[in-house]
Amino acid sequence: MTMRSLLRTIALPVLALGLAACVTPPEPKDYSDFRQEDPHSILVLPALNNTVAVEAPEFFLSTISRPFALRGYYVFPANMVKSVLEEDGLSDPSLIYQADTRRLGNLFGCDAALYLSIDKWESQYVVLATQTNVKFNYELRSCETGDVLWQDTRAMSYSPQASSSGNPLADLLAQAVVAAIEKGMPNYIPLAQQANMLAASTVGQGLPAGPYREEAYKKDLEAFPVR
Repeated sequence: MTMRSLLRTIALPVLALGLAACVTPPEPKDYSDFRQEDPHSILVLPALNNTVAVEAPEFFLSTISRPFALRGYYVFPANMVKSVLEEDGLSDPSLIYQADTRRLGNLFGCDAALYLSIDKWESQYVVLATQTNVKFNYELRSCETGDVLWQDTRAMSYSPQASSSGNPLADLLAQAVVAAIEKGMPNYIPLAQQANMLAASTVGQGLPAGPYREEAYKKDLEAFPVR
C-alpha cells in the first residue's frame, strides 16, 4: 500500500464519525399530499448547478438514483432521461425547471419528478486543514398536477484528520499530507451518497416506503404521518 493510500485509509473513517454527530431530530413532515398522490415511479431530473464546479452535476447525478430506488420506487435510468430530454429540446436544466411538470408526465409516463439543485460543492484549504462541503435541495413534484409532494435540504461537511502517533512533528507532517490529499481529491462522492441516503430514508423526513418494498408499503404511517 502506498503512503497516499494509507493516509486516505486512515482519514476516511473520520467521515463516518463526523456524519454521525448527534442532532435533535426535526418534527416529522406532513405526508398527506404524498400519500394521496401515491407515486410509484420517480423521474430524476438533471441537477441545477448553483456552484462554479462544472463537474458537480455529473458526479451528483451518479449518486442519486439508488437511495430512492431502495425506498421502493421505480427510478427512471438517468442516461435515458437525459437523452429523451435533449431530443425534446430540454437539454439545459434551467429550461427543464421552467417547464410544466405535467409535460414531463406526458413525455415519460412518470408519477413524480425529482427536482434537484446543487447549492454548495467546494473544498476549502486553510493552513493544515481542508474542509469539503456540499449542499443539495430536493423537491418531488406530481407529474399529474405539478404540486410539490415532498422536499428536503441536506448539507454535509468533511474534514480529514490524521491519526495521532504521539510525535508532534510527525503528526503535523501527517496532517499536512492528509489535508493536501483531500484538497487534490475531495471526497465529494461519499458526501453526496450520504446526503442522498439521508434525504431519501430518514424517518419522518424522507420518503415513505414505495410499492416495491411490499413489507413496508402503506404500513409506515406512524413514521411518515398524515396530519
